[in-house]
Amino acid sequence: MNREDFGMLEENIIYFDNGATTLKPKILGEKVSEYYNQYSANAHRGDYDISLKVDAMYENTRDLVREFIGAKKTSEIIFTSGSTDSLNKIIFGYFKNHLKLGDEVLITKAEHASNVLPWFELQDEVGIKVNYIPLDEHLEVTLENVKKSITKNTKVISIAHVTNVAGDIRPLKEIIKYAHEFGILVNVDGAQSVPHIKVNVEELDIDFLSFSAHKMCGPTGVGIIYGKEALLKETKPIIFGGGMNASYLPDGTRVYDELPTLLEAGTPNIAGVIGFGAVLEYLNKIGMDKIEKKEKELKKYALEKLSEVPNMIVYNDYTKSGIIAFNMKDIFAQDLAIYLNNYGICVRAGNHCSKILKDEIGIKNTCRASFYFYNTKEEIDRFVEVLENPNIKEEII
Repeated sequence: MNREDFGMLEENIIYFDNGATTLKPKILGEKVSEYYNQYSANAHRGDYDISLKVDAMYENTRDLVREFIGAKKTSEIIFTSGSTDSLNKIIFGYFKNHLKLGDEVLITKAEHASNVLPWFELQDEVGIKVNYIPLDEHLEVTLENVKKSITKNTKVISIAHVTNVAGDIRPLKEIIKYAHEFGILVNVDGAQSVPHIKVNVEELDIDFLSFSAHKMCGPTGVGIIYGKEALLKETKPIIFGGGMNASYLPDGTRVYDELPTLLEAGTPNIAGVIGFGAVLEYLNKIGMDKIEKKEKELKKYALEKLSEVPNMIVYNDYTKSGIIAFNMKDIFAQDLAIYLNNYGICVRAGNHCSKILKDEIGIKNTCRASFYFYNTKEEIDRFVEVLENPNIKEEII
């Protein structure tokens, strides 16, 4: 699907590392180049034509993001440098000022480091308690386990919509509905969901959502915070400077801007944001429903083929996203990834920024193949053929 739009696919590679970052369509480079070569001015700073054009293009992307995730207002869309930046700004800008000693935050051991380490910092600084929702035998989060994990001290559930190793799609709507009955806020890491499935923040009733442009055919260095307006109004900036203030005086008196610019201090990645707008239009033309369907077909096909490979171990054959975590018996994950690279096949190996997931799956390092809409069954056939090589161990050694 749409393979002709991706120049890197002309380089004779099989790219199965879409969970880390996706390939970029030609339209992105063209739009970024257009900005740098035709109207390269700052945003929200000038009163001349090309600066005003930048403002319009920049804010058009904000509105495209709003529409893409089903938010009500553009003031609920904040640009950041990525999901990590977004999660930190939410956790230290809002939750640090609303949680107190003894309050509990629930996460899981399958979370990305960006949704774990900031909470550990708050545990040290504020005295909150981080606890874990257990995963079931399929590495999934169930509503039942969420219910069992909530205590009278639970104030926040902070989980990925889709995890980056297990690849489980959490029953977010049901979890949020139940959490809200107890006044518990739900902070969602959408880095692995927004690029792959249709996400509507209003329908799901999400309190906060973070995601990155580069995982959905967009540029690196661009991320998004979505937050309910009432919550964002109580979120304090953690970065101060140009672009977020109306005035300040020598005595320290200062007036800050309103949302969304309050949380966007400094010169942003203007070219990236404008380029991301073109990418959102591109994804809309393809259709998120088609993207989700294609990934599910690819994963089902890949699992069927991998089940025939000798010594293959798959850790998440039950989960529904286009992510497969695997190893081969008696072969170290990084060695297997390097072997695959010799055949032009790109996968990720390691702990995938989920260093405590080993408590759930019993192993520290895995290989990960993650699909996107431009991947094909023919690529999977080649992947499996290389893994079935009877001399694989000898080649690795």
